[in-house]
Amino acid sequence: MEKVLEIYKRPYRQSNPVVCMDESPRQLIKETRSIIPMKPGTEKRIDYEYERCGVCNVFLASEPLAGKRIIEIRVRKTRRDWAEFIKKIADEIYPNVKKITLVMDNLKTHTTGALYERYSPVEAKRLCNKFEFVYTPKHGSWLNMAEIELRVLSGQCLNRRLDTIEEMKKEVKAWEKQRNNKNSKISWHFTTKDARIKLKKLYPSYYE
Repeated sequence: MEKVLEIYKRPYRQSNPVVCMDESPRQLIKETRSIIPMKPGTEKRIDYEYERCGVCNVFLASEPLAGKRIIEIRVRKTRRDWAEFIKKIADEIYPNVKKITLVMDNLKTHTTGALYERYSPVEAKRLCNKFEFVYTPKHGSWLNMAEIELRVLSGQCLNRRLDTIEEMKKEVKAWEKQRNNKNSKISWHFTTKDARIKLKKLYPSYYE
């Protein structure tokens, strides 16, 4: 926990960006009855019944100090999908950066082994060398600022029924563009000092 918090204290450096990455499954849901549109004095009405149309996975990477995020919607959430998203971050989003500090949780697909399973040893090693992988504690994924971005995405864009992955990609891309254009940033205030006070019970006690 303290390692993650110390990383968040780093000043902005274009040559070594701090990027937070997270992912979340989303249900694709279809309306079974026509929506009654809004009219003067009456809100829009949506029937409670719906039809499940499968699931997809949202991969999100955010650079909090730069107000930048990249989102990719995929059908699955396998090790291969994660490896390909990591390569996209390295080669498309930060092609001229030597080192990227990547904060993420301990999901079993988030391992360097996934890179070696997807790419040749030479390519996998190149990607590994470009990243400094930093993992949040097992029960401390809330320390990952990408979770905040996912919550904002859910509240502003995915808080309605979308029944196809194509439609979800379109809507999420529009949200991503708008939020990046606004240069929306995360103001993180929780520090190591705060942790040692508020989470005192998690620290071992020493007696003379």
